[in-house]
Amino acid sequence: MPIPTQAVSNEEFLPIPQTPEQKHLEHEIFAGAEREARLAGVERRQFLRSSCGLALSFAALNTVFGKCFHVDAAEFSDPAAVAANKTRFFIFDVQTHHVAMPEEIPHTDQEFLQAIFSLRETARSMNPALKNRVPQIEDLYLENYVKEIFLDSETDVVALSALPGSSEESDILTPDVIYKSRSWINEVTSSPRVISHGYFSPDLGQQNLEYMHSQLEKIKIEAWKGYTGWPRAKGVDRWRMDDEKLAYPALDFARKHGIRNICLHKGLPFPGDPNRWSPMDVPRAAMDFPDMNFLVYHSGFRDVAEVLAAARDRFQKNSYIPWTSDLCAWKKKNPQVNNVYMEIGSTFAYMVSSNPVLAAHVMGMIIDAFGVNHVLWGTDSIWWGSPQWQIEAFRRLEMPEDLMKRFGWKPLTDEVKRQIFGLNAARVYGVDPEAKRNPLPGDYLEKLRKTYRHSGLNAPSNTQYGWVRADSL
Repeated sequence: MPIPTQAVSNEEFLPIPQTPEQKHLEHEIFAGAEREARLAGVERRQFLRSSCGLALSFAALNTVFGKCFHVDAAEFSDPAAVAANKTRFFIFDVQTHHVAMPEEIPHTDQEFLQAIFSLRETARSMNPALKNRVPQIEDLYLENYVKEIFLDSETDVVALSALPGSSEESDILTPDVIYKSRSWINEVTSSPRVISHGYFSPDLGQQNLEYMHSQLEKIKIEAWKGYTGWPRAKGVDRWRMDDEKLAYPALDFARKHGIRNICLHKGLPFPGDPNRWSPMDVPRAAMDFPDMNFLVYHSGFRDVAEVLAAARDRFQKNSYIPWTSDLCAWKKKNPQVNNVYMEIGSTFAYMVSSNPVLAAHVMGMIIDAFGVNHVLWGTDSIWWGSPQWQIEAFRRLEMPEDLMKRFGWKPLTDEVKRQIFGLNAARVYGVDPEAKRNPLPGDYLEKLRKTYRHSGLNAPSNTQYGWVRADSL
């Protein structure tokens, strides 16, 4: 399938079961692909891996949910029509992950890693065609990450972000491994394609400051990533960003060493008490540290299931989005605060694949509150597979007329998308977007892309690597 018809997760949060609308979408995509493949004289699987198959999938979304995406009928059969309908953007994905190899993380949390890996068995049970495919943990390693992110998508620059375990020794993706991956990719491409996050856990107090100092000595870091609901100190169930005794010393340390970007997993709660992941500890910290940037990952979006019913009737009864609406309301009351950014990794993928009207509504609400220059593009790949389908979804997404009339949301113009896709993150991280838009001739990655495209192996896998809800199979 060119786009997912069921929500996936990296085990950080519980995905919703497949909805009736998503089942309907599957039927529409398969029926349309069968028809177009027959006309083109190719197998259905081959058609679905083409740009025409992707375009047809967005037309199917329009059929199921109402018109949200720009699609021309000619794109179903003519790749040239797809290319003509495509605006090129500089794309900076601020949330990506891969899994470290065993020799790199010998003490990692194997139970957590196997839970991530178990999705292969689920995928095989969903798709009989995979019954003879042995699950490959290598799909989550760096090599496939590079393929999915850089070869099978238009992504220019990424932030490689940490995946925490219960301790420094058990992390799934450690800062050391992040820096090795960053260095390798940037070296072979002869250009800065990857920036790296360090990991911090203020609940550990002095031990955390020592860990932050150790990372700074060993590796280059452009931001700190923290999980407030995943503390490492015994007997603590969360830490807060506005805790003057615990978090503020970490912020002072970051400021002292010139790192202004603080990335926080907010929303999409881990299993357990969801309130540990509320984003409402960010406002005070942002006001107390106006020279720091606070990047709210997942935009504080709490739970898709809670708002899908409202989205089905196009929000005629309710437009409240738990936590995200609260953040937006705070920002509108405090327009002078300009150091909080809303990141949409997994949130956008989750919404646009379950109800694109919801995706458009939340995007409109965030832009209205924070401004188009404070929304950051993220995909949470490699879990959702290649980010190309998300790129295509946002490129084609249009703000429905009824949402603009009811809520006053603005159209999603190319200029709006240009800011969100990459220019905002480039400004936050000090990256030159012009250099990445026009790669130098010596850029190895561009050569690799050309070789890959002519190798005969350049069909996207259309695989999502996150796990799904077994109760919806």
